[in-house]
Amino acid sequence: MSARRSRADVVAEIERTGVVAVMRLHDASLGRDAARALADGGLTALEVTMTVPRATELIAELAASLPAECVIGAGTVVDASAARDVIHAGAAFVVSPVLVPQVVDVCRESNVAVVPGCFSPTEIFSASAAGADIVKVFPATSLGPSFIRDLRAPLPDLKLMPTGGVTRQNAGDWIRAGAVAIGVGTALIDAQAVRDRRFDLLTGAARYFIRAVAEARSTPAGVRT
Repeated sequence: MSARRSRADVVAEIERTGVVAVMRLHDASLGRDAARALADGGLTALEVTMTVPRATELIAELAASLPAECVIGAGTVVDASAARDVIHAGAAFVVSPVLVPQVVDVCRESNVAVVPGCFSPTEIFSASAAGADIVKVFPATSLGPSFIRDLRAPLPDLKLMPTGGVTRQNAGDWIRAGAVAIGVGTALIDAQAVRDRRFDLLTGAARYFIRAVAEARSTPAGVRT
């Protein structure tokens, strides 16, 4: 395994492309090929959720085998023990669906980027105050891009990453609203394509979302391309 990248470097890499690929796979044996396909499309931030069979093993494998610019994260981490396990395996960032202070503490102690999931403004502010590097706004399906814009008006320093409900159609809207990145699952990693080993489709989807983020960043707020 290569030397662990600093927390600040990992956060900067997530912000650079603006896309975190959320890998919820039913077959871990396809994880390496899926991850390589996403990396071939330019995606460097890959999150392996703990719902994937043998997720910790897959994280270790990807951390050791993917190009150096890739940062491998662990998702759906809901307790301190799991956080320690995935960090030991090589996770460069840890994502939770909810705010678990103990997970934040473990990550901070280990100098690993942490991205807790929150829904309400109070939760989001509390997570940021507790040391979250980026706050995952989840489930974003219920909120919409205007929520990001409205929240950042009084709290412009918040780093927000909507996840859940991010699609090809609205990817740019989240970025224009002020999100530093988007977490994308099924709209990026099509389960049937993975089962059929059509990894070229994942590469194409990765390129699409990276392009959508780049275009949104170059477009004034309120203007859609």
